[in-house]
Amino acid sequence: MSPFTHILILIDCSPSDGAIMDLVEKLLEGSTTKVTLSHVVHSHTLDQDRALKEQADACMESMLERFRALGAGPVNKLLLSGEPEEELEKAINQGDYDLVAMGTHGHTGFEDLLYGSVSRYLKHRITVPLLMVRNTETTH
Repeated sequence: MSPFTHILILIDCSPSDGAIMDLVEKLLEGSTTKVTLSHVVHSHTLDQDRALKEQADACMESMLERFRALGAGPVNKLLLSGEPEEELEKAINQGDYDLVAMGTHGHTGFEDLLYGSVSRYLKHRITVPLLMVRNTETTH
């Protein structure tokens, strides 16, 4: 039984999502915990935004099916647009989440500066516990 009532899972539709999905599935065994999957589309044109939203929606639907199959609590998706760090911080602060979970790519040093880090940004700006899991099967 999960001690959480509502888990927000942040995904980027990359292989790094696998590790966090697997861990949250274990947390949900035998529980009625509500789950919300969230992805932020970061685009520069309307056409790009539309195409990326379609891809993200398909990615999210396949992940939602995994949680529905568990028979846990309600499963929802939250598809956002804009700067990922800012949109996620806003969504987390406005939501009723008691855990935020995300996979990480494992960027360090120069890569972290080059690509930025949503996890680094969020861990300093949210009060909800943040569970981060690095997918060791992928490297970037």
